[in-house]
Amino acid sequence: MSDMSDSSDDADDPKTAWQAWHEHREAAVSAPYGPLSLTGTNWLADHPEGRIPAVRGRWRATAAGVRLTARAEDGLRLDGEPFTGEVVLSEDEGPAARSRITTAAGVRLVLIRREGEWAVRVFDPGSAARRAFAGIEATPYDPDVVLPGRFRPYGESRTVQVENADGRKRGFGLGGELSFAHRGTEHRLRVAVDAGDGSLWAVLADATAGHSSYRFRFLKPGVPDPGDGSLTVDLNRVFLPPCAFADHFTCPFPPPGNTLPFPVEAGERRLKDALAART
Repeated sequence: MSDMSDSSDDADDPKTAWQAWHEHREAAVSAPYGPLSLTGTNWLADHPEGRIPAVRGRWRATAAGVRLTARAEDGLRLDGEPFTGEVVLSEDEGPAARSRITTAAGVRLVLIRREGEWAVRVFDPGSAARRAFAGIEATPYDPDVVLPGRFRPYGESRTVQVENADGRKRGFGLGGELSFAHRGTEHRLRVAVDAGDGSLWAVLADATAGHSSYRFRFLKPGVPDPGDGSLTVDLNRVFLPPCAFADHFTCPFPPPGNTLPFPVEAGERRLKDALAART
């Protein structure tokens, strides 16, 4: 009985819950097809002839999707079976581990579409970044940065053009503002709203960005109360964007107004240095 009681207490303890979250994050990013395994994002518009140097087969965008043509010597597999001939593919919406096209060496080829442009992403479990991963530097749980917040939706969704990590500007849909007080001063973040479950997503920077933490971070505080918009803003849960793990992601930078004037010395900060981790 005592073991069951201890387990229940751990589940209700915020510090223990944060530690479990942190460990899950490290496991997820270092998984065989996690963000550390991304070795390339190849835009089809850059290869109008359909031949991508780092990818076997011939890939062409059509009105119906992407037409892949493969020969036996390309060594591609479709849904786990050797594939030759032609197939029209749609965007891979699930995790990379469930992509339809693979190689005999276990590399997964993932189709993405951004504002009408198609690209083939290459996820290689043997990537140099995955081999060198030493963990995520994160600040231990701090109850003082668990703050009450309130979400105020816009009357309608707003789209702003935001620079992305790959140097291109893309539209970023914003659904409202998340307000919270830190040390007596109110702050606001412009946030996106998930159309499926209503959860919020903020892309933010702060006074530590580019110094003791990555240049920007993400926060997903959950679903606001449907009545008054209240929710908890737990800055212990700020986390690194995918582009912190591989250069080939198209992460959006913070929209205007989303740079906090105080240091967020909490949550995930940056990747651990592999050499320092060994000492």
